[in-house]
Amino acid sequence: MKWFVGLGNPGAQYAGTRHNVGFMVIDELARRWGITVNQSKCKALIGEGNVQGTKVFLIKPMTYMNLSGESARAFMDYYKADLADGLFIYDDMDTEVGKIRLRYQGSSGGHNGIKSLIQHFGTQSFNRIRMGVSRPQPGYPIVDYVLANFAKSEQPQLQSMIEQAADAAEFSLKATFEQTMAKFNG
Repeated sequence: MKWFVGLGNPGAQYAGTRHNVGFMVIDELARRWGITVNQSKCKALIGEGNVQGTKVFLIKPMTYMNLSGESARAFMDYYKADLADGLFIYDDMDTEVGKIRLRYQGSSGGHNGIKSLIQHFGTQSFNRIRMGVSRPQPGYPIVDYVLANFAKSEQPQLQSMIEQAADAAEFSLKATFEQTMAKFNG
C-alpha cells in the first residue's frame, strides 16, 4: 500500500493558491489513475484505487494546512498505514517556482503544515516532495503571498512542476524513495 498526501486548504477560495499545490498534484494523480477523491474519512477527502498492482490512497486533508497532521495521523491509525509508505506533497518558499525537491527528513522550515505532521508523527523522517513557490518580495506578508494565486506568467512553470511531482509520485510506486530522489532531484 502507498499513500499520497497533498497539503492544502479546503474551499474554492483556496483552489489555485500557492499553498494548495499539494492538492493540485493529488488532482493530477487522480486524473492519471482514474481515482475519484471524494470519500470523507479521517478529516480528509480520500480516493483509493489500484495502480500498477499497488493499492494506493490519494488524500487531501480537510483540516486546513496548519492541522494537516491530525488528518494524516487519523489515516495512519485507521488504515494501519506505515509512515514509510506515505509521500507528502506541499509548497516550499525556499524553492523557486517550477522546481521540485524530494527529501526524506528535515525540519518544518517554518511551514506550519509540516510542523503539524512532525508533531503528530513524532519524527522529522518522512518522504516529501517540496513544490517551489518562491519567496515574496520583501515587505509582502507571507500569509497573503501563500494564499494568493500564481501569477499568469507563472502558469507554465506551475503546470510543469505539477507534472514533475506526479511523475515522481508515480515512479515511487515501483522504486525506493532513494531511487526516486536520485532521479527527480537532478
